[in-house]
Order: sequence, then structure tokens, then C-alpha cells
Amino acid sequence: MDLKEIQNLIKFVAKSGASEVKLEMDDIKITIKTASDESKETTFVQQIPVGNAIAPQPVATPVQTASSTPPVTESVPDENSKYITIKSPIIGTLYRKPSPDKPTFVEVGDSIKEGDVLCIIEAMKLFNEIESEVSGKIVKVLVDDSSPVEFDQPLFLVDPS
Repeated sequence: MDLKEIQNLIKFVAKSGASEVKLEMDDIKITIKTASDESKETTFVQQIPVGNAIAPQPVATPVQTASSTPPVTESVPDENSKYITIKSPIIGTLYRKPSPDKPTFVEVGDSIKEGDVLCIIEAMKLFNEIESEVSGKIVKVLVDDSSPVEFDQPLFLVDPS
């Protein structure tokens, strides 16, 4: 049994929902145990009898299955409720400057109007200009330059008055 077959067996056991599978062949004994649903971890152990001249050490390889954790969202305090939050329309990397040697598009205290470019978000090698949909004054910049952003993540706070 080669490594590829063992990996396929581990994947099959993880998908099947079995809690434990034991497989014994001539010189190989394999036990695959799947932990509880809470940790979603599959453990692989291979043991070969000591009678062999070149017996490899037991191997334990944890295989993590994909688990999605909900994004952590920070609630905006009541004092910021009078402000409009400009959120990211896409996932990508946010850039506050058009290029490294140029000044930022907007700073705290700048007045903006509808259609002004606030930043650029790079997604899959495409640079998307993020334009303001409101007029007002930038109160707070919520993300750093060259940082990754998620869909609907708050980017700027704008005072519309």
C-alpha cells in the first residue's frame, strides 16, 4: 500500500463519518480514528511490526478538514451611529493610494462628494476604484493601506452633515 492509497483511505474515512477504521495486511496495520464533530480532526497511525530489519517509526499525521468560522464583526458604538459607513463591495487587498509614490486618495477630515474615489481594491489582479456613494466628511479610516478586506467590511466612516 503506497502513500497515495493511504491518503485516499483517510479522505474516504473522513467523508464517511466513521469514527474508527482498522485495516490489517501482511506487514502493515493501519488504524484511522476520527475525532468528534467539534474538532473535525482525523488521525492516521501506521505501525509495522518490529520483526522487520528496517522498521519505520509510527507515523501520526493529523489531517484538518475545512471548517468555516464566521467572520468576526465589530459593532459600531452608538456615538458613530450618526455616521454613514462605507463598506467594501468585494473581497481583495485595499490600497489607499493610486501608486506607492502618490498621496492617499482621502484622509480624515477631507470633504468628499458622490463619485469621488476613496481607495482601490485589488481582486484577482484587477484594480477596482471604490467610489463614494455619499457626500460628506471623512471621520475615520477603518482599514490600513495594503491590507486584505472582506466583502461588506467597514472601510470609512463619513459624516453626511
